[in-house]
Amino acid sequence: MGPPHVQEVPAVTTTPQAVRRASPRTRRPATPAAEDPSAGLLPQSTPVRLLDPDGTPLPPRDDYPEPPVETLREMYRRMVVGRRFDTQATALTKQGRLAVYPSARGQEACQVGGVLALRDSDWVFPTYRESMALTARGLDPVEVLTLLRGDWHCGYDPAVTHTAPQCTPLATQCVHAAGLAYGEWYQGRDTVALTFIGDGATSEGDFHEGVNFAAVFKAPVVFLVQNNKYAISVPLSRQTAAPSLAHKGVGYGVPSEQVDGNDPVAVLAVLNRAVAHARAGRGPYLIEAHTYRMEPHTNADDQTRYRDADEVEAWRDRDPIARLEAYLRARGVLDDAAVAAVAEEAEAYAATLRRRMDEQPTVDPLSLFDHVYAEPTPQLIEQRELVRAELAAAADDEDGDA
Repeated sequence: MGPPHVQEVPAVTTTPQAVRRASPRTRRPATPAAEDPSAGLLPQSTPVRLLDPDGTPLPPRDDYPEPPVETLREMYRRMVVGRRFDTQATALTKQGRLAVYPSARGQEACQVGGVLALRDSDWVFPTYRESMALTARGLDPVEVLTLLRGDWHCGYDPAVTHTAPQCTPLATQCVHAAGLAYGEWYQGRDTVALTFIGDGATSEGDFHEGVNFAAVFKAPVVFLVQNNKYAISVPLSRQTAAPSLAHKGVGYGVPSEQVDGNDPVAVLAVLNRAVAHARAGRGPYLIEAHTYRMEPHTNADDQTRYRDADEVEAWRDRDPIARLEAYLRARGVLDDAAVAAVAEEAEAYAATLRRRMDEQPTVDPLSLFDHVYAEPTPQLIEQRELVRAELAAAADDEDGDA
């Protein structure tokens, strides 16, 4: 008996043609493309600019509308007065009436724009270079310079002015700003905190901790990085290999932007958007303003050791004050009389500052021992009594000579 007949069954083949002929009900749906997690976070590839260096306006932009012209006139006034304050403070340092002064000349658009975008109820967290920003906010210039004069406190009342003490350690103000902003949000207030940062501070751990905390807890903070190209003598190329400092925001989920920091119109437009973003409860915002420090790091710095005169001179052609003045003149809202009036106001401001700084402050030597500890230690008490005895002996000697 032969083997049973086995009917061969043709193999099932799957060809592209067969798949196309298959019923729609048997076809597997295509996997949707994953959303780009960086969408809306990355800065534009080139810094936002609304004015050419000569003050010629560029085409308007829907994403960054131009601020009202009256606001720009006020910005011009504060920038001119701020620069005169800055040069006067530099002169006071050379005369020995200040211990040190870090100039912000050349960064007027950032200094004034940063405070002009805020409400009085908002908070500012400055570095040691923001004296011009604080006077532009309306703080007493003598109180602003008190710290740099050598006093033990910042001079002004932070609680009254909503302005933190000027911060000398790099980037610690980032953590302070994030914490205060979160606390204000937690209590139901729409306060925004703006913190000024230098490019060198972005290499510090506190910068990363502050930005990360603000991002996680959606704290309403604007981080304004003034990239003036040098961290004292260290150039930006030795600070980071990132495409821009603004690109650092994407790693924390923070929307970022870069702006021409010597274009006052663009600076204020970008800041207005960032502050509105934070105030609306959408979390922090990071801005990198490309600018330049025209003067040495401080009066103790020799800038010729790390940059040449040609580089500094090239940046004079990008002067933010001249740029805004040319634009406002072309708009017909600024003329010779108005420019002269602002210059006269600036000179009067500087003269008043000189006169007031000539007045020696009355200092109680025993105040040196105040606020060192909540409860003075025995050693501190002993030291205070020694000083008290020396002062009494000196007074007795003066009375005897008389």
